[in-house]
Amino acid sequence: MDRALNYANIRPYAVPRALEELAGPADGIVMLPGWLDWSPRRSYDLSDPVALRVMYEQVIQEGREQDLKAYLNTDLLVRIWPDLILPVRVRRLWESRFTWLRDQVA
Repeated sequence: MDRALNYANIRPYAVPRALEELAGPADGIVMLPGWLDWSPRRSYDLSDPVALRVMYEQVIQEGREQDLKAYLNTDLLVRIWPDLILPVRVRRLWESRFTWLRDQVA
């Protein structure tokens, strides 16, 4: 398949205007709506590092700007950014807007 025609290369991804807009929960259990997570188990315990990472990856890849603001938390995002497994294009979009995130990656 021609790389230029690959959906991942043209798919629109939301990126917030400012990280301070991310006012999602910092603890507890979060239940994502079906448009963000279509799996049978859509609840995530934010105290579980693996669940937190998976939820953030899901919201970043599937969310609209209002979803990012509602479900992501600035402090948690900054803390786990280096551990997130994201498509290259998504990571580049975020790091081009928030260049200091790039410095977080070890």
